[in-house]
Amino acid sequence: MSVEFKDYYQVLGVDRNATAAEIKKAFRKLARKFHPDVAKDKAKAEGKFREINEANEVLGDPDKRRKYDALGVDWNRPDRQTTQQEGGFDGGPGEASEFNFDGTGFSAFFEQFFSSHGRASDDSVHFSRTGERGMGGETVAQHGHDIESDILVTLDEALQGSTRMIRLQRADPRAGQSAIQTLRVKIPPGVREAQLIRLAGKGQEGMGGGNSGNLYLRVVFAKHPDFRVRDADLYYDLVLSPWEAVLGASVHIPTLEGAVSLKIPAGTKAERQFRLRGKGLLTTGGTRGNLFAIVSIQVPSHLTPEEKKLWESLAAISTFNPRRAS
Repeated sequence: MSVEFKDYYQVLGVDRNATAAEIKKAFRKLARKFHPDVAKDKAKAEGKFREINEANEVLGDPDKRRKYDALGVDWNRPDRQTTQQEGGFDGGPGEASEFNFDGTGFSAFFEQFFSSHGRASDDSVHFSRTGERGMGGETVAQHGHDIESDILVTLDEALQGSTRMIRLQRADPRAGQSAIQTLRVKIPPGVREAQLIRLAGKGQEGMGGGNSGNLYLRVVFAKHPDFRVRDADLYYDLVLSPWEAVLGASVHIPTLEGAVSLKIPAGTKAERQFRLRGKGLLTTGGTRGNLFAIVSIQVPSHLTPEEKKLWESLAAISTFNPRRAS
């Protein structure tokens, strides 16, 4: 199967020497732009959103980023491919069945190098098709290997549930044959990060009358531009101006169902948490977790001459001293 190289730095629009903070900033900016909830062309945005998430999944993880950088521009050189096969991407030339996926939210490039794609109990992506024989020469029934792959799930899907169609390609390099099967995958409401979705009998075929193995799809949450996930709770960074924190304000907070209004009381301090009950993900008991808005206060970095005079006037008359014990 032909694999197209993915330039994740180009996808996020960052330099190869970009810091972790720069990568995070670039991802959040693009994710907000192409999030299906806000984009006009939802079909096109969904594909772009998943591409951005894939790039962030690799470049935002130090170990995956090191592995990606080590591939280099000559990643598909024949001797490199041999090394990858010896390192676990192949199960032996000419005697293996290979599984490839489409529709999981990840590209073939990610599937090959960064996914749990095709894993079985022996950590092999490809599986031997050679049967075993008993002492009398008869073929012994063998249960087919289970296989795994990752599936990218948005927080909206985790909350509401969804049905996805994926394509599973089973290739037998020795026989020069391949077959493609379309599978309906039901993502249940309340699904958790790293949870395995089981498709019974969709793994490697058994030998000698043995049952087929299962296909397990490991859930990977798509990174959201606004929220962090902890169990069933969501966390949102609420940035306030100094005057909003001092005087109080009414601000709009995003949720998975749309923006809601939150009243900020006067004298709000940094790191204060506001809890929005029932605005999180589903719990194991079927109730909703909470959304926590965590306050940070941002000061203006550029002032007009008039603004500067006002701040100076405030400084001259204010009795507040943050270094004095209250």
